[in-house]
Amino acid sequence: MVATTNATPLGIGLMAAALALPAVQSAHAESAPEHGTIAFKFLDYKDSQPGEDRIRVRAPSALLVLPLSGDWAVGGTLTSDAISGASPAYHTTAITPMHDKRKALELNATRYFANGSLTLGGSVSHESDYLARSLSLQGSLSDDSKNTTWTAGLALSRDRINPGNRVVSNEHKRVTDLLLGVTQVLGTHDIAQLNLGWSGGSGYFSDPYKAMDERPRERRHTTLMARWNHHFDASAGTLRSSYRHYTDSYGVTAHTLGFEYVQPLTQGWTVTPLLRLYTQTAANFYVDADASTDPFPPNPPANWPYFTEDQRLSAFGARTLGLKVAKQIDANWNVDVKYERYSQRASWTLDGRGSPGLAPFNARSLQLGVSRQF
Repeated sequence: MVATTNATPLGIGLMAAALALPAVQSAHAESAPEHGTIAFKFLDYKDSQPGEDRIRVRAPSALLVLPLSGDWAVGGTLTSDAISGASPAYHTTAITPMHDKRKALELNATRYFANGSLTLGGSVSHESDYLARSLSLQGSLSDDSKNTTWTAGLALSRDRINPGNRVVSNEHKRVTDLLLGVTQVLGTHDIAQLNLGWSGGSGYFSDPYKAMDERPRERRHTTLMARWNHHFDASAGTLRSSYRHYTDSYGVTAHTLGFEYVQPLTQGWTVTPLLRLYTQTAANFYVDADASTDPFPPNPPANWPYFTEDQRLSAFGARTLGLKVAKQIDANWNVDVKYERYSQRASWTLDGRGSPGLAPFNARSLQLGVSRQF
């Protein structure tokens, strides 16, 4: 299953981050972990539109982190996804069945210093029609007070695409990602983070399984992410808020606003409700749905060198509601369950219009996890 857009609603991001810790809390720790950690997660994801079930993903994952001496730590994540269901050939029309499996391995090693750290990572992911490989390097440096931490990162990915329908053969995609960020402790109750990311890629970005889909062979995007965590003494809870601005060379501009509230309870329980609001504009070469052409896709204008009828590059808004419940059983064991519900509508864009002729889109995910320190 070839993934070629920035706006897969819920599933791909969850698969990639199934074992990730909250970004502000976990970023830039300046000392090696004292204990090893092993964790298992299971993700069950399903999306749909009226009258049609679409993609179903079941993804078990395992994570291992091992400290080495006092200055090193190594880690790895292994994920196996079973993907099945159906996907529209254009817009939200012409649902066709599909099935695939993905196996992914990520490895990293971190060297800790008195005021910083350096992490080298690599990953490989394989599906029947897609091979993705990447290398990354990220470093952090703190001032003497440890209140300010600067971060810089570089990642290189090289993908090979061989779709089952043989629209193309042995195509390639190359992407370079850059990151610059700063994390600032603002006081005993507040911590803030600002990250600026840039990505530039060349190669095959079209979706071979979509009708009327011809995209530029270069794509660039810029992302600005701001996070702020605030702790409340009265409730012992923490509010995590975030804003993300995204813009790319396709003409897509997106805004994401997120809130999570982490509330500890008695006997090791924690509950975390969450809300995310999302809106994006359509790509410059997106072709609107046209009911007068049914049952066939509308033809793009004759003078357009690029065109797509992929719903993920349309103008739409989305809302995600979720709840995570965790239990710290003892000093070493932790279990959690997380549920999210995603809804997407064209009318939920900032201007209230969005791309016409699209069916409502919904998705839900259920994630179960257990971890142990040793």
